[in-house]
Amino acid sequence: MSSEIKVPTLPESIADALIVTWHKQEGDPVSRDEVLVDIETDKVVLEVPASEDGVLGKIIEPEGTTVAAHQVIGSIEAAGAASTATAAVQSADTAASNDEAGDDASAGQTSPSVRKLLEKHGLQAAQVSGSGKNGRISKEDVEAHVAGKGSAQAAPAPAVAKAAPAPAKAAATQAPVMPEGERVEKRVPMSRMRARIAERLLSASQNTAMLTTFNEIDMSAFIALRNQYKAQFEKSHAIKLGFMSIFLKASTEALKRYPDINASIDGDDVVYHGYCDIGVAVSSERGLVVPVLRNTEYMSLADIEKTIGVYAEKARDGKLSMDEMTGGTFTVSNGGVFGSLLSTPILNPPQSAILGMHATQDRPIAVNGEVVIRPMMYVALSYDHRIVDGKGAVGFLKTIKELVEDPARIVFDL
Repeated sequence: MSSEIKVPTLPESIADALIVTWHKQEGDPVSRDEVLVDIETDKVVLEVPASEDGVLGKIIEPEGTTVAAHQVIGSIEAAGAASTATAAVQSADTAASNDEAGDDASAGQTSPSVRKLLEKHGLQAAQVSGSGKNGRISKEDVEAHVAGKGSAQAAPAPAVAKAAPAPAKAAATQAPVMPEGERVEKRVPMSRMRARIAERLLSASQNTAMLTTFNEIDMSAFIALRNQYKAQFEKSHAIKLGFMSIFLKASTEALKRYPDINASIDGDDVVYHGYCDIGVAVSSERGLVVPVLRNTEYMSLADIEKTIGVYAEKARDGKLSMDEMTGGTFTVSNGGVFGSLLSTPILNPPQSAILGMHATQDRPIAVNGEVVIRPMMYVALSYDHRIVDGKGAVGFLKTIKELVEDPARIVFDL
């Protein structure tokens, strides 16, 4: 008796998904709730767990296949049939190993699991040296070949014959002979998430009247405050105090003062949001994701830091849910963590603005007629000029500057 493995319900507005990784092979034992396959949508990676104990039966849809919601992609043999299924796989492997007459390393001496691994790495059996009986190839041989351990040493490049020395006048007109080397190219399909990111960014640049305004912030006051209380803050809240929390609190206050920036276009209407849901751009292996902190007007610095920490961990593991990445009335992106000194962030539609933070560097500035060295950060606000006027954008960014340079304003709501 077997049970079907199906694609889960996909998030709203997503028609299909891509099978990224099968974590088990046909005939492998599986446990209830163990993750069998990863399925990638435009925004998140969904994990499909086993519904019961048993062995993985037939994989109907292999890696790289586009699938729809509730589509059957494989099966699980019930625990009672596990021994039979396992015996069948072992029997197939044994038959392959005994099939010696007229067979070579490229044909009958590979088991189904080895053939699948060869196909995964784009290899032919003849390319891999088998260490088993009669040159039989094992999974370990394939993995060693891929890692470069099992492959034979590359033959030395053919010697280039020395040409007879040319006349001095002619030698001056000849291009230098460059040493021959391997010129490698690798072509991989763009992930659905990366393709969706590209599509949204291109749409934002083409369908909005995007402008960017800049300012710079003296970070010395907040750095001094953080240095004074960082140990106590970490002890009390079990989280470090970073720059993001103060910028999100400052952005929240600025959004209250400039409602156009906390608005979005819906058809011919402008929707003004009476709450602050701020997205924070987080880098992951699969691309840039923007989880949303809800109602930041009610969050403390510690609440913000903890939530960002949770989202960053989920982003690394590919476990952010659609609910955690949908909505948002404003976005903050911190390119400074990667060393960016200045940039023009791209809007995250339908939002009307995005704040870009950058690296903090010591720079000379004029203070009261004297040149002093201060830790300075450039900030950028990209905004949709269809909703936001230049005066409002400049005022918004100036408000953030004032609040971060004098953090007491946030404490006393000034």
